[in-house]
Amino acid sequence: MTENLVSVRVWGDFACFTRPEMKVERVSYPVMTPSAARGVLEAIFWEPEVYYVIDSIRVINRGKWASFMRNEVIKVINVNSVTTWMKDPARFEPIQAGGGAKDGTQRNMLALEDVEYIITAELAPTEIGRRSAVKLTKYLNEFKRRAQQGKCFHRPCLGMREFAADFDWEADPQAALERRAVELYPGQDWRLIWLHEDLGLMLYDVFDYEERGHGFRWGSDRAGEISVPIPEMATDVTPDRKPRLRTSVPSGVFEGRKVAPYASYFKARIDEARMECNPARTAIIRRILTEG
Repeated sequence: MTENLVSVRVWGDFACFTRPEMKVERVSYPVMTPSAARGVLEAIFWEPEVYYVIDSIRVINRGKWASFMRNEVIKVINVNSVTTWMKDPARFEPIQAGGGAKDGTQRNMLALEDVEYIITAELAPTEIGRRSAVKLTKYLNEFKRRAQQGKCFHRPCLGMREFAADFDWEADPQAALERRAVELYPGQDWRLIWLHEDLGLMLYDVFDYEERGHGFRWGSDRAGEISVPIPEMATDVTPDRKPRLRTSVPSGVFEGRKVAPYASYFKARIDEARMECNPARTAIIRRILTEG
C-alpha cells in the first residue's frame, strides 16, 4: 500500500543500536534496527488508531565506530521506592551514580558516530482505528505536517535517549538518498559503496508487529471491555507541603490489547544502500534466542 507510506530522514552525531547478546557493555549494530526506526516515528506522531510497519531503511551515512567510556547505574527505581518517598521522604534513599558513587559504574560502549538514514514505513490502522469514523488520510496528513514542521511528542533518539536525532520529511526516499549521496560523496558512485552486504541476524523489534495492530488505549468507554485499575497521580499535599498518597484508586477500562515484549529477528541485508524490512517480504524469526 504505497499510498500509506511515510518517509523521514533522520541523522545525529552519535547512535547506539544495542545488540541484545551483549549483556554488560553496549555494542551497536552497524546500522539502525527496525525497532529503533519505529521508535523515531512514534516520537514524532502516535495515536491508538494507527501503528507503524517499517518498510525499509536507507543508509545515507553509515558513520564510523566510536568507543568511549560512560557512567551507568547498577540499580533501578521500583514502585515501592516511589511510594516510600511519597509517604515519608526522609526514609527514601536516592540512587547515587557518577563520580565513584556506590550505585554507579563505568562501562565501555562501542557506538556509531555521524550517521544518517531514511526511514520508510507504512502507517496502518489498528483495530481501534478501523472502528473509528476518522479516515487514515487524516493521520497521514498529520504525520507529514508534524515532520515538516519539526514537531514531536518527545525528542527522537538514535537507539538511546542521550543520542538525540534530527529529522525531516522526505516525499521521495529514493530521490532523497541520491541527492544526499551526491552531497556527501561528490564524484563517487554511491551504488558501489554498498553494492551487497549481509549483516547477519539483527533484532527486528522487541514487540510483535501483529500484536501492535490491535492498538491500546486507556479510559475507553466501550461496553464489554475489561475493567482494570488505573493508578492516580498523587497531587495532594499536606499542610507542611509533603506529598500525600491517595488511598482511593479510580477504576477504568482499556480498549485493545496490552502487548508484552516478544523479541523477533531477521536476516539483515543491504542492497544499494537499502535494507528491506517489510515483514511481507522479509522472513521474521520470532524469539529465536529465547526458545529451547
